[in-house]
Amino acid sequence: MSQMNRRRALQLLAALGTTGLTVGCGTDEDTGTTAPGSPIKIGLVAPQSGAYKAIGDEITNGFQLFLALNDQRLGNHPVTLLAADEGDGAKTGKAAVDGLLKEGVLALTGVVNSAVMVGIRDTVEQARVPLIGSNASPESLQSVVYIWRTSYVLDEPGEALGEYLRQRLPAGSRIAMIAPEGLGSQDVMAGFRDGFGASDRRLAGAPIWTTDTLDPGRNAYAYDITQMLRRKPTVVFCFFAGPAAIQFVKQLYAAGYRGEIYAPGFLTEGTVLDEAKPQEVAKVATALNYSADLNNTANRIFASAYRKTYNVSPTTYAMASYDAAQVLDKAIRLAGTDPTSQQVNLALGKIGQIDSPRGAWQFNQSRTPQQKWYLRRVERDGQLISNVLVNELSTLG
Repeated sequence: MSQMNRRRALQLLAALGTTGLTVGCGTDEDTGTTAPGSPIKIGLVAPQSGAYKAIGDEITNGFQLFLALNDQRLGNHPVTLLAADEGDGAKTGKAAVDGLLKEGVLALTGVVNSAVMVGIRDTVEQARVPLIGSNASPESLQSVVYIWRTSYVLDEPGEALGEYLRQRLPAGSRIAMIAPEGLGSQDVMAGFRDGFGASDRRLAGAPIWTTDTLDPGRNAYAYDITQMLRRKPTVVFCFFAGPAAIQFVKQLYAAGYRGEIYAPGFLTEGTVLDEAKPQEVAKVATALNYSADLNNTANRIFASAYRKTYNVSPTTYAMASYDAAQVLDKAIRLAGTDPTSQQVNLALGKIGQIDSPRGAWQFNQSRTPQQKWYLRRVERDGQLISNVLVNELSTLG
């Protein structure tokens, strides 16, 4: 981070009432004495309405926070951030990307829905404009040149939990798997079975696939939950997010299940815990690449500034978008005073390790992070319930 940017970060953190924090140092070449580069445009694709709006807001907030801490610059270039509504599917997502490309953006970021990511792949690759995706990351997205992701591949949280439960669960345990039918769910369940062992007798049958509904009603999962409970599980592994996560947890509890629940962190991320009752999530544990209570300098700066700015704790969605901005900052700086999209894309392969709120990570050959995974449990924190870090699970990627 440049000297000018460090001053701006410290000024903002001081204004927010944050003390005892430090901002990382840069080299002499990175100091603010250098004349600023030419103005650039960055396109941000995220849902602005619908079931995934809350995630879209987090992604927007995370990127904007990095800009606020860095004088609204990336790589010492003044930034205009152009936002486009991802909508709820591949068609609307492609329209959003097409519109941003017509605006002459240097790079793209965001994207929540895996179907959108798959749907815009060819558009991005043909335009030769780098996309630093900060959420959607289907396993099927292979052999790309211009698409990078700061989140993770969707089979990884399942794999991390599968390895953990394989070693932890005693003989006689029965694990039932349930998720909405769709591309992302298939990746998560495949990862879990790879980590746990697809032939392990503790798996109580194949996954149960529910209807893929973004905003389900109060009885949307009743039938599928009943079918699952007939398998007499001692543990449930599931994959739900947003409003679907809220309804699944409530309906599972209402059906009488009181055993342990394991899931990728989406199940209790963001606004989900605000809607849940403590007893409904008392036995929930999740795997994620981030926890807001991680004790490192980068996270103390990020989490404190995020809470002060938005009055909520940061999520993995916000963190990954913050890192997307950090990645672009490094790559654009390497690309020089008048960068092209192709030069930025080449520079992305040279940025090395990222000092992230999640802990240090770097891009692997598939342009996704090699990073640590953490186990979190839902616990009461005063009058609130929150995700609390338990321990590291594994390093994947």
